[in-house]
Amino acid sequence: MKKEIRILVTNDDGIDSPGIFALVHSMKRLGKVVVVAPDRQQSAVGHALTVSDPLRVVPFHRNGEMFGYAINGTPSDCVKLAMSSLLDKKPDLVVSGINHGQNTSINILYSGTVSAATEGMLLGIPSIAVSLASYSLKSDCGVAAEYSFNIAKKILKSGLPEGTLLNVNVPSLPKDKVKGLKITRQSDSQWNDKYEKRTDPFGRDYYWFSGEYKVIDKDLATDDAALLAGYVSVTPIQFKFTNYDAINKLKILEKKI
Repeated sequence: MKKEIRILVTNDDGIDSPGIFALVHSMKRLGKVVVVAPDRQQSAVGHALTVSDPLRVVPFHRNGEMFGYAINGTPSDCVKLAMSSLLDKKPDLVVSGINHGQNTSINILYSGTVSAATEGMLLGIPSIAVSLASYSLKSDCGVAAEYSFNIAKKILKSGLPEGTLLNVNVPSLPKDKVKGLKITRQSDSQWNDKYEKRTDPFGRDYYWFSGEYKVIDKDLATDDAALLAGYVSVTPIQFKFTNYDAINKLKILEKKI
């Protein structure tokens, strides 16, 4: 008897986003899908976990049908809670997205989308983060959903290296304008941070983030450059932060301190 494929889908834009709706429909072509996602927008929360408030699980319906479970927490909360308490079996794949807005270069550090996939990877499950290079909720997610399906299908067959997840970024272009897929590395792009000072109706000052993202690399082997050139960027990511090259150089501290 053929094993039923089980896929956990989450995101950081919230369970009611168009992106997750498109992703779920594409993943259903591969197997049984369970959705566990934040009940509201959770972009740029990184790998945050909720530790001082209770987490509540609420069934969420779309178009009159059960769609998944909404959690009042972060994307990482959703994956950890699903794996430990909500699912009766370990899924074969975790897919996070489709995020509205690219997650390239330094952005993966802040991204709730990537962090949810990271949590899946840390739990030993092949995991994929998918983002569309458009912040508009009206953008067509169809091309990103189709690439998500094709990539997920291959990963379910071949697996991923241990400790590695895939970070997929899709250009916001019609299908016939996408040039193809490239395996890339992170670029060295940067944020020029700005915080606009504003005043609320009560005369109190507050600040609103309005940073500008600067793409530096032009090498098509990097995620930002490939994306800007019209390619789907697929970057294998691992989360081991130790700088091994620096260990021997810093051994001197053991003698001085």
